[in-house]
Amino acid sequence: MLFEALGSALLGLVLAGVAVHRLSHRLPARSLVLATGPAGALFGAFVTHTALDPGYVLLILLGAAVVSVASLSLLLRPSGRLRRSATA
Repeated sequence: MLFEALGSALLGLVLAGVAVHRLSHRLPARSLVLATGPAGALFGAFVTHTALDPGYVLLILLGAAVVSVASLSLLLRPSGRLRRSATA
């Protein structure tokens, strides 16, 4: 279980680092992004570990990656100006 927690936290940190590197203009403060990635990954690993048996390490890490990416995607801001229709 310790391997799953450390692996998922490291995976979340790597995903957050990639997001900061590639999408820095659309994300809030770097420290928030670097904290959200591992937190989402740890939560995803916890949920996946609870749903599956402890023997499925790769699936648990996959669940951690999915939840980490989903949490990071909630931080994204629109890239340009929002367009509103004239009828709205």
